[in-house]
Amino acid sequence: MIGRRLLIAGGAAAFCAPWAGAQEIWPSKPIRIIAPVAPGGGVDLVARTIGDRLAQALGQPVIVDNQSGGGGIIASQMTTRAAPDGYTLMVGYVGTHGTNPAVRKVPYDAINGFTPIAMVGGTPNILVVTPGLPVATVAEFVAYAKAHAGELSYGTSGPGTLTHLAMEQFKEATGITLAHVPYRGITPAIFDVLAGHTHAMLPGLAAALPQINAGKLRPLAVTGARRHRLLPNVPTLEELGYPGFDGVQWYGIVGPPGMPADIVTRLNREINAQLGAPELAEKLSGEALDPMPMSPAEFGDYMKKDIAKWSAVVKARHLEME
Repeated sequence: MIGRRLLIAGGAAAFCAPWAGAQEIWPSKPIRIIAPVAPGGGVDLVARTIGDRLAQALGQPVIVDNQSGGGGIIASQMTTRAAPDGYTLMVGYVGTHGTNPAVRKVPYDAINGFTPIAMVGGTPNILVVTPGLPVATVAEFVAYAKAHAGELSYGTSGPGTLTHLAMEQFKEATGITLAHVPYRGITPAIFDVLAGHTHAMLPGLAAALPQINAGKLRPLAVTGARRHRLLPNVPTLEELGYPGFDGVQWYGIVGPPGMPADIVTRLNREINAQLGAPELAEKLSGEALDPMPMSPAEFGDYMKKDIAKWSAVVKARHLEME
């Protein structure tokens, strides 16, 4: 009888072991956050800042894995193909889940191929001109550009980037003509507008702010729904009579498709709690980022609308690229 009892008990233990493993408490091992860029810049800052906070909140190490290449395609493919167990996350941003899907065919589904988890924050773009241009307002710039049609140019960080699409949106709204000069990154583009080789730009605020504060770039207007706290005297394009310029360089956290709802809810709750902390806001301010807490559903809807917005600009300006 004793032997039979041991056999039954042993069988029950063997039967229950896999179930117990499947029900392990998450997280029970390190979490990886894929940053779809090389170290440095806003995407990397968000990955490391949120990673550090999540490690403290969840009691597990969070490792940042920088996977640059293909404008975020490599990292996006890695993420969408990963196991949906909560141990692989990614910084999804306006490039991977906004402009890239709008301008070219990407080998991933930016909406259905990911689980939206949490929006982190965003920074506006800012219309700037070289100080040598005799304009001080958007109205003066538009008038000057029309009077010198075909003579002015603008720089961008590359074809299909937010700096490109935002300026094309501005050209469509104002009817001005500016030649596009693409660069491999935002830094050389800024250098050339500083030197007067190009005349205008719509870079992210963080990239332009040091030169604005030094008086080397002249700010005319910002995108977004309200004036930015760092430049309270610079108006929004919206208030100047150009509706629809609400695009921002945003950053959020996404995961593979099909993640368990309880893990998504936990991650969203922890990230949103951190976004309300003054010390995190101070950390993000280095990239002029303002926290934008959202629910997973709100974040997913935001990404859909952003892709649709830039797709409309691409169609209107005939900008689609392979």
